[in-house]
Amino acid sequence: MVQYTQTRLDSAFAALADPTRRGILVRLGRGEASITELSESFGMTLTGIKKHVGVLESAKLVTTEKVGRVRNCRLGPHRLEDEAAFIAKYRRMLEERLDSLGDFLERTKGEPT
Repeated sequence: MVQYTQTRLDSAFAALADPTRRGILVRLGRGEASITELSESFGMTLTGIKKHVGVLESAKLVTTEKVGRVRNCRLGPHRLEDEAAFIAKYRRMLEERLDSLGDFLERTKGEPT
């Protein structure tokens, strides 16, 4: 189970690491779009957009459906709960370390060096 979660986290973070893919998710948040519409919106070739959509689809962040000759894209079923939990845990760890540093600096503020 841990391996599955780790693989899913890796896949999602890799997909989200690219600004074009994040832009595609923002665009699809406003509604469904075809590969052609996405390629025009991002000024990319159809092949380039298909590769980005493929990465997002592998991470289950996007789903596609072919209707006739058009491949439509929409947001996928993956809602990033595990990724948000990972980030929250990491944030708590950093805040605890900064609090410890702040406490140390407060305790040693008046001491001679």
